[in-house]
Parts: sequence; C-alpha cells; structure tokens
Amino acid sequence: MTKLCIVLLGSLLTIQSDLAAQPYASWTKAELRLNNGLVERIIQLPSVQEHFITTSYKPVEGTFKYFDSDNPDFQFEINQKIYSGNSHWSLKEIKRCADSMLGDGVAVTLLSTDKKILLTVQYLLYPGVPVIRKNLLIKNLSGQTVVLESVDIEKFKANGYGATTFSWICHDYGRRRSIGPYDGNMQDALLTVHNSDWQEGIVIGNEASGVIKHTSVFWNEETICSGLTHRDARYPFRKYIGAGEIFTTPQVLRIVYNNHKDPDEVLNEVVPVFVKKYLGTRLSQLSQKPTFVYNTWVPFRKNINEQLIMELAKSAADAGMKEFVIDDGWQENYGDWVIDKVKFPHGLKPVFDYIKSLGMKPGLWVSVGSASPGSRVFKAHPEWFVLDENGQPANLHTNDTSLRTACFGTGWYGYIRDILMKLSLEYGLEYMKLDFTVVTSPYRFTKDQTGCYAANHPGHKDHNESLYTNYEQVWKLFDELHAAKPSLFIDCTFETMGGLQLIDYAMLKHADGNWLSNFRGPEEKIDLRIRNMAWWRSPAIPATALVIGNAEMQDSGWDLHVKSLAGSLPIMLGDPRKLSAIDLKMFRGFADWLQLMENNYQIMSFRQDLPGFGEPMEGMWDGFQRINTETKNGGIIGVFRHGAAESKRLVTILYLDPVKTYQVKTTGGELITVQTGSELSRKGFEVQIDKKYDGELFEVAEYQHQSMTPHK
Repeated sequence: MTKLCIVLLGSLLTIQSDLAAQPYASWTKAELRLNNGLVERIIQLPSVQEHFITTSYKPVEGTFKYFDSDNPDFQFEINQKIYSGNSHWSLKEIKRCADSMLGDGVAVTLLSTDKKILLTVQYLLYPGVPVIRKNLLIKNLSGQTVVLESVDIEKFKANGYGATTFSWICHDYGRRRSIGPYDGNMQDALLTVHNSDWQEGIVIGNEASGVIKHTSVFWNEETICSGLTHRDARYPFRKYIGAGEIFTTPQVLRIVYNNHKDPDEVLNEVVPVFVKKYLGTRLSQLSQKPTFVYNTWVPFRKNINEQLIMELAKSAADAGMKEFVIDDGWQENYGDWVIDKVKFPHGLKPVFDYIKSLGMKPGLWVSVGSASPGSRVFKAHPEWFVLDENGQPANLHTNDTSLRTACFGTGWYGYIRDILMKLSLEYGLEYMKLDFTVVTSPYRFTKDQTGCYAANHPGHKDHNESLYTNYEQVWKLFDELHAAKPSLFIDCTFETMGGLQLIDYAMLKHADGNWLSNFRGPEEKIDLRIRNMAWWRSPAIPATALVIGNAEMQDSGWDLHVKSLAGSLPIMLGDPRKLSAIDLKMFRGFADWLQLMENNYQIMSFRQDLPGFGEPMEGMWDGFQRINTETKNGGIIGVFRHGAAESKRLVTILYLDPVKTYQVKTTGGELITVQTGSELSRKGFEVQIDKKYDGELFEVAEYQHQSMTPHK
C-alpha cells in the first residue's frame, strides 16, 4: 500500500510519496524537468557548479527563441546583498508539491554558501494549460533580523537582438502595446511580450498586491523580471524577517507560446481558463453570482433615510434588480459605524428585511479603514491610526482633515472585523462595498502620503514594510468574512486598492469584485467609458469582477446603459421611482433576460473579445462575447455602433462547438440566424444598427427545431 505524507509548506501542500508519482516533475542529481505535456522547463540543480539556473523553457512542441540558456531564475536582496540563481547554493531537498486547484509540481530547497538563507523555490503546473506558477520561501538562518527587498521571483535573460528589438510589450492588462524597454507599475497584473516575426511570446502574470507588484521588460538589462517592487521604486517593498522565520512571496505565473500571430489569441483563450479554474479567485467559488445590482450613491449621495430607501427598494425590485446596496450616509460617523437613528429610527435590520422580502439581496457601504477625528474609536485608540512623516495622524485618502486613515498593523484589524462580522451575520448582508484608502490613494501622487510612518505599530517596523502589511491584513480580513459567510460578495473598490481603476489577481483571490469607476453623464459617452473600461481590463480580469458605475436608471438612454453593462457586472444607480410603468416593465425584461442567460449559460463566468471588433472608441464599432467555453451550449454577444459611418457590420462568433447547430436570437426572442459553430466563426451574420449611437444584445443557443424562420 502506498504511503502518503502531507505537510504544510508555506501556502502549499507538500506531498511525499514512496512511489514518487510525479506527473509534472522529474529530477536527477543534476537536473530538474517540469513538463505537463504543453510546456517544458529544465533547471540545472546545484550539484556540480553550485548554481540554480533555468537552461531551457519552451512549449513542448516547436521552437522558442526568447530565452538564453543561462537564466538566473530569481533574485532578491537580504541586507542589500544580492542572492540569485547564479549565487552559490547547495541542494538540501526536493519534494513534490501541490495545491487545492489541481496544481502539481515541485519544491526545491537550497542552502546559501554563507549559511544565512534557506530558500525553497516552488513550481506548479496545471492540467490543460501551458502555465508555470512560482513563488519563493525565504528562511532567515542568520540569527538576527534581516531586511528583504528587491524581490524578482522570476528573472530570465532575453536571447539577444531579436527578442529585445522586435518585441511588442502589451502592458496594462495585456491591452496597451509599446516597444521596450518597459518598467511596469501597479496596473500590470498581466502583460505579454510578443514577437510577431517569430509568432511567439510570453504572458506574465503577477499575483503581488496593488502598488507593490513589479514587472519589467528589458529595463536596465536584457532581462524579463516579475515579483515585488525594488527598494529604489516609488512604492518600495520591504519585509523584515526575524531569526528563524520564513517569508513566503506572492506567486507569479508565466505562459510561453508559439504559433500565434496575435498575442490577444492567448489572452482570450489560455488566460481566462487559468484564471477561472486554477488561480483561486473568489468569484469562481461563488455558486450564485450577481446579475443586476442597484446602488444608492448617485444621485442621493449621503442624503438617504429610511423612507427613501424603502421607496427606492420597491421601484428597484419592480425593475428586476437582484441586489440593493445602500451606500454612504447610513451611519453617524466614520469609524464607529453606528446607525444614524435620525435617518433610520428603526435601525437597518427592518430595512434589510424589507429588501429581502422584495426578492433582492441587501448590501451596504463601509469605509474599511477610516474614522472621523471626533469618533469614539479614534479618541479611545489614536495609536491605531496611520502617522505621517512628522508623526501626526493622517488622512491618506484626500486632504480632508475630517478623516483619519487606520493602520491594519494595529488593533484596528480586530475592531473593524467585529463590526463587519456583525453587519454580515446579524443583519443578513449579502453584499459589502468596502471603500477608501488603506495603503495609497488614487488621488494623491507623492510617495510620502502613503503607508504608515509609525515606528511602534506591531504589524510593521517602518514605512516601507507598512505597504505590504496593510494589503495582507486587508486580504486576511476578507478571508475571515468569507469563511463566516461564504455567499458574501465583497466589492473592494479601486480606492481601497490604491490606484486609479486598479484591480489585480491578489484582490481577486480575496474579494469578489471591484468598483472601478465613477463615470457620469446621461449621454452615450458614459456607455463608451463603460465598454472601454470592461474591454481594457478583460479578458485578463474576470468581467463580473468589474463593477462599473455610475449609469443612472432614469436616463433617457438607459437601455444602452444596460446593454453596455451586460459585458461586465451590470450595476445601475439613479432614481428608479422616476421610471414610467412602461420603462419599469422594459427594465424588468432586461433583468429577467440577463438572469435567464446566467441560468442557461453561466455568462457571468465568461467574457471574450468579439472577433474583428477592437477597443471601444468614437467613430467605430465594438462588441463582446460571453460564451460558455466549457459546455459550449451558448451565451450572449453585444454589438455596438458608436458614431461609425457604416450602419451594418458582419459579426462572427468564436469558441462554439464547430459541429453543433446554434440559433442567434434578439433579447425579445426574434430569430436572426441558424448556423453551425463552424459557420458562425467563418460566415457569421449581419447586424444593422440605424442609430449612430446604439447597441444590441443577442442570445446564442443550441438550436431547437421550431417553425420560426430567420429574420431578414
């Protein structure tokens, strides 16, 4: 009988088997080989030359020219001394490792020749995708506290002239193309390096948090690096590691590919599969995803009360909304989070109960790390709050002196956790919008107005370390809330993330969605901004995590708002009481249709680019697909004319089963065409939109024979 031993190693499970059954990893004394049938990586072990270097990294089939045969593999600094794969190491142990998402690989433990660092390098591969995911575990053996900085979890040398000269660098979620050198920023959760002459490239994903992620391409040297920000960066990463302690880095991932003319092919095909199935996003764990959300912020701001909320809830329910979120203004002040009994004399519980009685899930806005100077919590615990360079309590969010920012490296963590737990568990909340700055602000642009300069907070020793600490503590808080209530949808806003319209993989593993914007205006310009933002962030980021406001329900062009929002997470604001009975009925029709599409095809788990339609912009056509690529039973598409001269466009659809027959119908059920998946990808069908600014949604379904004939 096979003996199996499982032990905890960092955030992964390390598995030892006496049969050494390792489908994706094998090794000899001199060499480690990673191979899942799609990608292969060969690593020289420090048995002879004392170096740990990647000598080959390529797709299993075909050639790959990007990398040198002498790659340093990783690099970091301890007390400003550089350690890399080119340093001298001795091999201590190799074990198979795995994670809960079907990842399988190996953990290699190395000892530095100065005997100060025990390093474990972990690699994971996954079934059906050419992804290698990696992180480092750094143990301090020096006997004293050390400073870790400038961490490159992956570091590869580019192969000369062709790689550096002819590569596109597709940054900002893989969407913005430029030529190097390139030093990345907070928006580079994912980027692609692509050589169109070679038809090959590298997709680089970085799972570090917010402003402390770093990816560079041919910057200062002919290397491609991904990991944490360096000590000379605007927002430098730093971690103090005590004697005998282990620090586990975030994970990074790489996809090497060939035989692709356009990098968007990999962005639309491989990346969404990995993110949905293997990254471990919170959204993928939700059994029931939101399909239509209402939020009170615009136009009411903080001017809300019990009567208004009851009226809005009734109208929103009549319009088919599924979630109802009460935004800012329900509380007496920031920090204490006590219900304003003047506005809500009976408290919030009866309000939430009424919302639920209308068939909607209740939600609430809370500033997760803010307090008013006059609040009881600030007066009782001033030591819980961020200090600036002069040692004074600070507001990291804006220059407003009526607000103070809390530091999560203090007792604030337990305090705000208990408040949110009570709201969630006792009040029955299903949606939390958690807002405002906790690390850096989207609205302030000097590095001194970030993090916490306190020297006596338990969670960090200095300002640089506070950047890392506060992110990690916020993620821990979200995890505790989800553990207590798994169905809870946490909306972590871009203000909490710390950058303009910022979202990334670290957040997605702990929160479900992200309020990305505050676009305003009744005209079609807001619809362009909505579709542009959704296009820009997807398909690198799951579309349903993209919460894009502030389209208003009573706008004359509200139907285009809904159609545009169908490509992300549909959320509406405004005053539904102003809708006519006819508009309410039409709204309900859209809401019920979206819910039916989710029930039939799980559209909220998918989004792809519509072939032949690019970035939404003035004078053009744009579109999206939300096709279920797993069942291939259908989905929806959206097609938009935004000021284009032509009134007709040919539409084709990808990712369907080529031999199955499908029908394309309007939201009203009118049959447009019946074709096989192969025909829809090659021939497609024509869409005519007569208005210069308008759009249409269509259902794509497996064909059921009926007497209807296609619309001419």
